[in-house]
Amino acid sequence: MKFDLICFTKKGCETALRLKDKLAPHKEEGGIDLRDMYFGGEKIPEGFEDALCPAKESISGWIKKRFEENRGIIFIGAMGILVRSVSESIKDKLKDPPVIVMDDNGNYVIPVLSGHVGGANEAALLIAKAIDAIPVITTSSDINDAFSADLFAKQNNLKIINREGIKRVNRNAIEERKVTLSVKDYPPKDKVDVLVSDEDEGEYLLRLSEKKYTVGVGLKKGISAEVLEERIDKVLKENGIDRDDVFALCTIDIKEDEPAILNYRDKYRIPVISFDKDILNKAEGEFSSSDFVKEITGVDNVCERAAVIGAGRNGFLIVRKQAGEGITIAIAKHE
Repeated sequence: MKFDLICFTKKGCETALRLKDKLAPHKEEGGIDLRDMYFGGEKIPEGFEDALCPAKESISGWIKKRFEENRGIIFIGAMGILVRSVSESIKDKLKDPPVIVMDDNGNYVIPVLSGHVGGANEAALLIAKAIDAIPVITTSSDINDAFSADLFAKQNNLKIINREGIKRVNRNAIEERKVTLSVKDYPPKDKVDVLVSDEDEGEYLLRLSEKKYTVGVGLKKGISAEVLEERIDKVLKENGIDRDDVFALCTIDIKEDEPAILNYRDKYRIPVISFDKDILNKAEGEFSSSDFVKEITGVDNVCERAAVIGAGRNGFLIVRKQAGEGITIAIAKHE
């Protein structure tokens, strides 16, 4: 998880540096990647000039920019200031980035927004453990150790069809009522709480569906995040595919750390799956071939092969290589 941090006092700066130091060894293990740290006061305190950048916008402006880029926020300061500053940026509980507030001394860590889908609750627990702070989790399903429908959907990479059903299912779980679940291969005879199905069948409170598409990506080094996003979204739109139905971006291992790919992953919470050339060369099917690509990567086609392998055993291409602006894109579907 990637976060930007902002603080406002010397104590807050001290907590920020302590947090960065404690988190750094674990960011490659799926922990928190604390990217940039900002100071929101008038002048960065002496001794912290090299560690923090001045926040040139207002607090609400700084937060708005993070929301637009879907970056997580760690706010070291008063909860009241955060609430007033973040209010105009909040749009969608399933899309908004995770927001966490901490006090200046680093005693308490409180997830404020996107606790489940955005991962704020999980991040707060990691932060608290790292600096020996107290996590303050207020989500009912968490504090009651109850089933959470939105967390279940996230963990299983399922698309939420009728979001209003989340609250109803979670309420049943919190009140210790039995939560029932059915999948398409076992259609329910009676009404169920959660139905996992591509079809709108039977009675249910919440319907989830499998994400069936993988997007294969090949690209030249240094392609901008904006250009890659525009190209992927264009191909999806032309083929009538909703971004929320994409299971993963798939590519070759030597490209998995390209900033443009990581930006798309973080902005839209779509996992990246990478394969080495030996695995890609074993992909079954007929693919476009490029001698130039093979010379550079060791495989004659990255996007088509990666998309098909990422889609699994029953995956097949539905959109062949679309090339342009140093990017190749293909789409596969899983049945």
